[in-house]
Amino acid sequence: MQSTRAKLSDARLSPQKARLVADQIRGLPISNALNILAFSPKKAARVVKKLLESAIANAEHNDGLDVDELSVSSIMVDEAPRLKRFSARAKGRGNRIVKRNCHITLVVSTKQAKN
Repeated sequence: MQSTRAKLSDARLSPQKARLVADQIRGLPISNALNILAFSPKKAARVVKKLLESAIANAEHNDGLDVDELSVSSIMVDEAPRLKRFSARAKGRGNRIVKRNCHITLVVSTKQAKN
């Protein structure tokens, strides 16, 4: 079983929202995963779809794997450094706004043949 990975660092997307999309495609063949991502209305779906296409291209060109036999073996969404901003409030105070980012790592691999 051969595998290829693609990684996206510092995606401007909350990890919690990205995990919702990642859970939908984990373990699926890539044709099904691309279909789900293409018709999902979420912003994370566009980001993950682009990353999946990158992993497929890496597998085909760098490792010489057959695209039809690939599946999403693992997808991990980790937290990245947050952007901290302040919003002005009354009497000279400020409220903190935390803008969350995430790292997404996607691994595609060929299905292992059963003997």
